Amino acid sequence: MTTTQAAPVTVAIARRADPARAHEMIAWMRAGSALAESFPGFLGVGWVRSAPGSPDWHMLYRFADDETLRRWEESPQRTWWLTSAQGMVEHTRVERRTGIEGWFDPPADRAVEAPVGTAAATPAAPPRWKQAVTIWLAFFPLSLTATLLTARFIADVPLAVRTLIMTLCLTPLMTYLVLPRITRALHWWLHGQPAPWRTR
Repeated sequence: MTTTQAAPVTVAIARRADPARAHEMIAWMRAGSALAESFPGFLGVGWVRSAPGSPDWHMLYRFADDETLRRWEESPQRTWWLTSAQGMVEHTRVERRTGIEGWFDPPADRAVEAPVGTAAATPAAPPRWKQAVTIWLAFFPLSLTATLLTARFIADVPLAVRTLIMTLCLTPLMTYLVLPRITRALHWWLHGQPAPWRTR
């Protein structure tokens, strides 16, 4: 009997809030992130604001498979968290994706509760080889730096413990800092657009 390996699932959500309540929105999203982190299968979360002063926020969260995602989405903790934002947050769009491409393209304009404007076509995900190159460009310098640092400062620690420390440090760095920045910087290349310096 063959078994199919479960694929990670990324959920992309667009939310809208009064710009004057940006600090409350940030605190609310941080609270949700902290709750999600305690669930098995949680792989990461991140959010961005469309622009300074914009009411639109885009959030991604990722779980190991459909089952662990379902446990989070049906949990009383998440229900309480969503209820706590009633009157402040409007949920406008949501989309689920499997595979790493969930980090590479914006959420589709699929209405969830209240349609906002006219639905737009979803850009195609970048080719997988470009996604792989982008991830490698982000991961190689981080991995090299972590390897050199652990070899220098904690060389006597058992290999399994060193690897645990490295992955605990590298995973949030990749999720929150490096991968979002490098995908933003290479957006033109990932989506087959002219280089920014050629359009000036």
